[in-house]
Amino acid sequence: MEYDFAAGEILLINKPLDWTSFDVVKKVRNTIRVKKVGHAGTLDPLASGLLILCTGKYTKRIDEIQGQEKEYTGTIRLGEITPSYDRETEVTESKDISHITGESVKAAAAEFVGTIEQVPPIYSAVQVDGKRAYDLARKGKSAELKPRSITIKAFDVIAMEGAEVHFRVVCSKGTYIRSLAHDLGQNLGCGAHLSSLVRTRIGDYLLKDALTIENIQEIRKKQIAADESNS
Repeated sequence: MEYDFAAGEILLINKPLDWTSFDVVKKVRNTIRVKKVGHAGTLDPLASGLLILCTGKYTKRIDEIQGQEKEYTGTIRLGEITPSYDRETEVTESKDISHITGESVKAAAAEFVGTIEQVPPIYSAVQVDGKRAYDLARKGKSAELKPRSITIKAFDVIAMEGAEVHFRVVCSKGTYIRSLAHDLGQNLGCGAHLSSLVRTRIGDYLLKDALTIENIQEIRKKQIAADESNS
């Protein structure tokens, strides 16, 4: 496949764990030597999977792409609460989960399916009085985040292994899976946090079709070699 990064491409990238979405944009921008590069929907550093980058003229499609339905798989750890609702922060409270069964988790998850009101995590990029909520949280300051309307099309509990719940979620733009994990724990009365997350789909774009950062670097090397051989 021939790529014309400067004119415009929609690139499906498998975001590595611990990278920020901007880390990926910066790496790709520096690799392909094109200034106009943006991502269509943030993925947390502790999540991996599908991140869509648009270059050139296709940056105009970013809003359209990030507005599409998304699908995730991952694990939720029951009985442990963290301020960030994931593994970014330490566990601050632990609760007994001996009474929790796979069936009770499935029943609790089913209550979130449909259009619901969700409060974003305090450790998020949501703006509060002109400041990022996570900046306030990391300084120990509290902030009141307003609930937003989202749609959960599916919240499937695939398996339960000890305290780990394996799940699949199909949801609308603006959904925080960390909040969903936290709220599931609250619903069950035992607390929970998101322990792993992979984005597998955005609209019709699939993770299985994604490139790695190394793939992009290899593509660019071949382009440079071809340009040099033709000059």
